[in-house]
Amino acid sequence: MSKHHTKRESFAIGSIRVRPGSSKATELPITRLVTGAEISLPIRVVHGKQDGPTVWVNAAIHGDEVVGVEVIREVLASLSPKEFRGTLIAVPIVNVHGFLAGDRYLPDRRDLNRSFPGSARGSLAGRIAHLFLREVVAKCEVGIDLHTAADRRTNLPQVRADLDDPRTRELASAFAPPVMLHSEIRDGSLRHIAGERGARVLLVESGAPLRFDDWAIDPCVAGVRRVLAALDMIDPFEKEPPTPAVECRGSGWVRARRTGILRLDAHLGQQVVRGERLGALYDSFGKTLRAVYADRDGVIIGHTEAPLVNSGDAVVHIASIVGPPPAEPADLVPDLTSDPTNGLLS
Repeated sequence: MSKHHTKRESFAIGSIRVRPGSSKATELPITRLVTGAEISLPIRVVHGKQDGPTVWVNAAIHGDEVVGVEVIREVLASLSPKEFRGTLIAVPIVNVHGFLAGDRYLPDRRDLNRSFPGSARGSLAGRIAHLFLREVVAKCEVGIDLHTAADRRTNLPQVRADLDDPRTRELASAFAPPVMLHSEIRDGSLRHIAGERGARVLLVESGAPLRFDDWAIDPCVAGVRRVLAALDMIDPFEKEPPTPAVECRGSGWVRARRTGILRLDAHLGQQVVRGERLGALYDSFGKTLRAVYADRDGVIIGHTEAPLVNSGDAVVHIASIVGPPPAEPADLVPDLTSDPTNGLLS
């Protein structure tokens, strides 16, 4: 009998069981507020009728990273549990406290993505990390961890992963972001501990905190669905193959060499060469204080959105492209961020 026609067992998570061919939401208790109201980890499970991998997708490990919440909503809306193969655990908001406050961190200022594996009796961050590992990561073989840039920064849609691992590389290529960046693993991160537990993890960066931009959301919705298709959990949905990701190894920030008001002329996805002018710093009367130049060849994968910068502040993030650069001098991504109305007035 084909594996796709084997009768599946119900999927257990927390205190519930999800029947094959169905989707169900649940909440895992975390703690209580001083008011007595319970704070819980929201989860939705899509448990297909047919066998397949078990995968998780999460967002908002940092509470101000709202892009991934919308990505997960749109992905879930596109799935049919009766036609799905395998199981998807969707956790749109991991840092519930930070999300409610619009804050990157937890109330004690801990970074949840530096708190894994955590402990059932540890700090609040440690308890959330422990709960997430026990109820989500331990059940899965692949994870997609959705992020945005930090405060007053923005990121090009990109996958950061261990590209030296063949299976992880396949999944990153399947996501087909504009850029896939080989990235070292940071101690205490979800990617670190999940990898130690045998899961392949794609860390996705896209957009800016506390805002929705279609240019940041749409590539991630398509990317998550492509990974599900590559895992044979859904049927391929695109008639034409996507543009292959540009591989990058290593990256660095260009830093301001004066304090001033920043005007950037460069944009996300732009290919640059060492010494290329990216913008300039001015005083309050418009006098040029210092130009900003690229310190390497590569592609811009992030930049500050803060107009006021101090000497030493990170300004533009450039990743080094492996091999010959793609189509020169075309950019990897159109400058969709240049319209301040986000198309609302068109």
